[in-house]
Amino acid sequence: MLTLCLSLLLMITNSQITDKKEKVMKFELIQLPYAANALEPVISKETIEFHHGKHLQTYVNNLNNLIQGTKFENATLEQIVAESDGAIFNNAGQTLNHNLYFTQFSPYGGGRPTGALSKAIDETWGSFENFQKEFVAAGTGLFGSGWVWL
Repeated sequence: MLTLCLSLLLMITNSQITDKKEKVMKFELIQLPYAANALEPVISKETIEFHHGKHLQTYVNNLNNLIQGTKFENATLEQIVAESDGAIFNNAGQTLNHNLYFTQFSPYGGGRPTGALSKAIDETWGSFENFQKEFVAAGTGLFGSGWVWL
Protein backbone atom coordinates (compact mmCIF):
# COMPACT_ATOMS: atom_id res chain seq x y z
CA MET A 1 0.00 0.00 0.00
CA LEU A 2 2.81 2.43 0.90
CA THR A 3 4.59 1.68 -2.37
CA LEU A 4 1.37 2.31 -4.28
CA CYS A 5 0.82 5.59 -2.43
CA LEU A 6 4.40 6.69 -3.05
CA SER A 7 4.07 5.81 -6.73
CA LEU A 8 0.87 7.82 -7.00
CA LEU A 9 2.48 10.80 -5.31
CA LEU A 10 5.46 10.80 -7.61
CA MET A 11 4.82 13.03 -10.58
CA ILE A 12 7.16 12.66 -13.55
CA THR A 13 7.14 13.97 -17.05
CA ASN A 14 6.99 11.73 -20.07
CA SER A 15 10.35 10.24 -20.85
CA GLN A 16 12.49 12.36 -23.12
CA ILE A 17 14.87 11.09 -25.75
CA THR A 18 18.50 12.24 -25.58
CA ASP A 19 21.00 12.42 -28.43
CA LYS A 20 21.90 8.81 -27.58
CA LYS A 21 18.21 7.80 -27.86
CA GLU A 22 18.19 6.85 -24.17
CA LYS A 23 15.12 7.52 -22.06
CA VAL A 24 15.76 10.04 -19.30
CA MET A 25 13.24 10.41 -16.48
CA LYS A 26 12.63 13.95 -15.33
CA PHE A 27 10.91 14.72 -12.07
CA GLU A 28 8.43 17.59 -11.85
CA LEU A 29 7.03 19.66 -9.03
CA ILE A 30 3.87 17.91 -7.83
CA GLN A 31 0.60 19.72 -8.30
CA LEU A 32 -1.15 20.49 -5.05
CA PRO A 33 -4.53 18.75 -4.67
CA TYR A 34 -5.91 21.96 -3.13
CA ALA A 35 -5.63 25.73 -3.60
CA ALA A 36 -2.63 27.42 -1.96
CA ASN A 37 -4.97 29.22 0.47
CA ALA A 38 -7.19 26.20 1.22
CA LEU A 39 -5.45 25.32 4.48
CA GLU A 40 -5.72 28.76 6.06
CA PRO A 41 -5.61 29.68 8.89
CA VAL A 42 -3.61 26.57 9.88
CA ILE A 43 -1.06 26.94 7.06
CA SER A 44 -0.98 30.26 5.21
CA LYS A 45 -1.04 30.68 1.46
CA GLU A 46 2.37 32.37 1.67
CA THR A 47 3.84 29.40 3.54
CA ILE A 48 2.47 26.93 0.98
CA GLU A 49 3.71 29.03 -1.94
CA PHE A 50 7.18 29.39 -0.45
CA HIS A 51 7.66 25.78 0.60
CA HIS A 52 5.99 24.24 -2.45
CA GLY A 53 6.79 26.65 -5.27
CA LYS A 54 10.30 27.60 -4.20
CA HIS A 55 11.67 25.18 -1.62
CA LEU A 56 10.41 21.91 -3.15
CA GLN A 57 11.02 23.19 -6.68
CA THR A 58 14.69 23.67 -5.79
CA TYR A 59 14.98 20.05 -4.60
CA VAL A 60 13.32 18.81 -7.81
CA ASN A 61 15.59 20.95 -10.00
CA ASN A 62 18.71 19.88 -8.10
CA LEU A 63 17.72 16.22 -8.34
CA ASN A 64 17.16 16.45 -12.08
CA ASN A 65 20.55 18.09 -12.57
CA LEU A 66 22.37 15.65 -10.29
CA ILE A 67 21.05 12.42 -11.82
CA GLN A 68 21.98 13.28 -15.40
CA GLY A 69 24.57 10.79 -16.62
CA THR A 70 24.33 8.61 -13.50
CA LYS A 71 22.81 5.20 -12.95
CA PHE A 72 19.82 7.03 -11.42
CA GLU A 73 18.72 9.02 -14.47
CA ASN A 74 16.02 6.44 -15.29
CA ALA A 75 15.30 5.33 -11.73
CA THR A 76 12.16 5.94 -9.70
CA LEU A 77 12.29 8.39 -6.83
CA GLU A 78 11.94 5.52 -4.35
CA GLN A 79 14.85 3.64 -5.96
CA ILE A 80 17.04 6.73 -5.81
CA VAL A 81 16.27 7.24 -2.12
CA ALA A 82 16.98 3.57 -1.37
CA GLU A 83 20.25 3.31 -3.30
CA SER A 84 21.93 6.72 -3.44
CA ASP A 85 23.97 8.82 -1.07
CA GLY A 86 25.32 12.33 -0.79
CA ALA A 87 23.68 15.16 -2.70
CA ILE A 88 21.58 12.85 -4.88
CA PHE A 89 20.16 11.15 -1.78
CA ASN A 90 19.55 14.47 -0.03
CA ASN A 91 17.62 15.98 -2.93
CA ALA A 92 15.71 12.78 -3.74
CA GLY A 93 14.85 12.27 -0.07
CA GLN A 94 13.65 15.84 0.35
CA THR A 95 11.62 15.62 -2.86
CA LEU A 96 9.92 12.44 -1.65
CA ASN A 97 9.47 13.84 1.85
CA HIS A 98 7.86 17.03 0.57
CA ASN A 99 5.66 15.14 -1.91
CA LEU A 100 4.27 13.15 1.00
CA TYR A 101 4.00 16.25 3.15
CA PHE A 102 2.01 18.32 0.67
CA THR A 103 -0.32 15.55 -0.45
CA GLN A 104 -1.35 14.49 3.05
CA PHE A 105 -3.30 17.68 3.70
CA SER A 106 -6.92 18.44 2.91
CA PRO A 107 -9.07 21.43 3.73
CA TYR A 108 -11.71 18.86 4.72
CA GLY A 109 -9.44 16.51 6.65
CA GLY A 110 -8.66 15.92 10.26
CA GLY A 111 -10.22 13.96 13.03
CA ARG A 112 -9.85 10.38 13.99
CA PRO A 113 -8.93 7.81 11.38
CA THR A 114 -11.39 5.05 10.62
CA GLY A 115 -11.29 1.50 9.35
CA ALA A 116 -8.04 -0.46 9.08
CA LEU A 117 -5.86 2.51 10.04
CA SER A 118 -7.84 3.09 13.23
CA LYS A 119 -7.63 -0.59 14.11
CA ALA A 120 -3.85 -0.69 13.50
CA ILE A 121 -3.31 2.41 15.64
CA ASP A 122 -5.36 0.93 18.49
CA GLU A 123 -3.50 -2.39 18.25
CA THR A 124 -0.09 -0.73 18.23
CA TRP A 125 -0.55 2.20 20.64
CA GLY A 126 -3.62 1.16 22.62
CA SER A 127 -5.62 4.24 21.63
CA PHE A 128 -5.64 7.16 19.23
CA GLU A 129 -4.76 9.49 22.12
CA ASN A 130 -1.65 7.44 22.98
CA PHE A 131 -0.65 7.43 19.32
CA GLN A 132 -1.00 11.23 19.18
CA LYS A 133 1.19 11.67 22.27
CA GLU A 134 3.94 9.39 20.92
CA PHE A 135 3.77 10.89 17.44
CA VAL A 136 4.15 14.44 18.77
CA ALA A 137 6.97 13.33 21.09
CA ALA A 138 8.79 11.64 18.18
CA GLY A 139 8.53 14.77 16.03
CA THR A 140 9.50 17.28 18.69
CA GLY A 141 12.37 15.07 19.84
CA LEU A 142 14.12 15.16 16.47
CA PHE A 143 16.78 17.69 15.64
CA GLY A 144 15.95 19.77 12.57
CA SER A 145 12.61 19.76 10.87
CA GLY A 146 11.03 16.97 12.96
CA TRP A 147 9.72 14.81 10.12
CA VAL A 148 7.80 11.85 11.49
CA TRP A 149 5.77 9.45 9.36
CA LEU A 150 3.15 6.90 10.35
